[in-house]
Amino acid sequence: MADYSEDYLLDKRIKILQPIDGYRASTDAVLLSAAVTKVKKGDTVLDVGSGTGAISLCLAARYKTKGISITGLELQDELASLSNQSAVLNNFDFLHFEAVDIFKNKLPRCSFAHVISNPPYSDHDMPSPYSGKSTAHNFKDVSLKEWIALMIKMIKPQGHFYMVNRAEALDDILTSLHGKLGGIEVIPLYSKNGQQAKRVIVRARKDCKAPLCIHPAVVIHQDNGEYSETARKILRDGEILA
Repeated sequence: MADYSEDYLLDKRIKILQPIDGYRASTDAVLLSAAVTKVKKGDTVLDVGSGTGAISLCLAARYKTKGISITGLELQDELASLSNQSAVLNNFDFLHFEAVDIFKNKLPRCSFAHVISNPPYSDHDMPSPYSGKSTAHNFKDVSLKEWIALMIKMIKPQGHFYMVNRAEALDDILTSLHGKLGGIEVIPLYSKNGQQAKRVIVRARKDCKAPLCIHPAVVIHQDNGEYSETARKILRDGEILA
């Protein structure tokens, strides 16, 4: 296994193992985990393309008293192995990761109350020289529409969908969700005030007829580079993105 570091999330409440020269968790993962707000006792959660496990680890910390079960699917063996070690370090015995091609997994369809993903989406970036990071950011074997279609198939009736992606992918995301999920919510993410949104979080629900809603933007940084108060409460204090 390649060299890895022991890092922290949510103001050191979570330990996470990550490759030093490979894919590493970003604020996108923590923000997306904060968007999962309707978790009930005994719910099942699926993290599709789980990377270093940051989303699932944050969810496990937030909902560990609700008796939930979290499964992460990750293509890269090294990342899945590190994620399972992170789960052990944090005593999350209800969280596990599987090294598997997400399109060849044997998990039963329509079986998860919450399906969440921070998929590869840097289609226009130069590939990273590190193979693991390049796979995580520039995976091109499937389209975003195919990725979303798989997620939808895994959601149980009345279940929830969550995704973070580039703002310019919103058209493809909404097209993929049309007629399949409802209650769609779009949360724009801005690096700083006055800039265009670089990312969007999209939430939706199966068997829901509620109209689309665009929420006020979340601004991540102040002009001085420090986190905004809203971002700090989410990234450091572990508050939800209501």
